[in-house]
Amino acid sequence: MKVILYMAMSLNGMIAKSNDNTSWITQEEWNSYSSAVRNAGALVVGRRTYIILTKQPEFSEFKDVKLVVVSKEEHPELISKNHRIAKSPKEALEILKEFKEVIVAGGGILNNSFLEENLIDEIYIDVEPIIITEGTPLFKGKELEKNLKFISQKKVSNDEIQLHYKVMK
Repeated sequence: MKVILYMAMSLNGMIAKSNDNTSWITQEEWNSYSSAVRNAGALVVGRRTYIILTKQPEFSEFKDVKLVVVSKEEHPELISKNHRIAKSPKEALEILKEFKEVIVAGGGILNNSFLEENLIDEIYIDVEPIIITEGTPLFKGKELEKNLKFISQKKVSNDEIQLHYKVMK
């Protein structure tokens, strides 16, 4: 199984404003992300990200996606029989073991947890043309360092790019 971290972020590394607002993410980025999730068929998110995603009208595009919410304590109300709860990144991947690819899509604490446990194989970052001075960083938690190997870049729109890396293990 290939585990891919796929995130949109501001130029300075924020994935949401301090009030969890992600309205600055463009339609082009959503289309790219949505396509990756639907192609993989499996998505892992944290509790707060799940709550944010399920309020978006575009979330209906994921009706056939198997989704796992990683939450150690507070469990959100699940809105689909295709959605499950896991208490750890490893448990989430165990639930999704039949998939060839799994997309991990935040938040910052979940992203850090997957990296800490050496579970991320590749990273796709869509860099949005905005600077956000307070909010949720791409990675948040225990200090760590990971080396990456650059694979490719592409334009998502006239103003944003996608960076693709392999995580060196």
